[in-house]
Amino acid sequence: MTTLTKRATIYLEPSLHRALRLKSIETSRSLSDLLNDAVRNELAEDAEDLGIFDARKNEPTIKFEDFVKELKRNGKI
Repeated sequence: MTTLTKRATIYLEPSLHRALRLKSIETSRSLSDLLNDAVRNELAEDAEDLGIFDARKNEPTIKFEDFVKELKRNGKI
């Protein structure tokens, strides 16, 4: 089964483009493959973060000022 792809124009900093081209040559992979993997990994990391936030949504909160006071009280700062 063939995966349909969409074409997009992106603008890279020259140094990033050069590094990506070199990695493409080194790994015998296309620029598109490398960019798709990078975007996929970034989105997976975001999804993981959202899952963690969701799992912790019912935890009690503490004001930053109170947290700093607690650190001082315990000699941490």
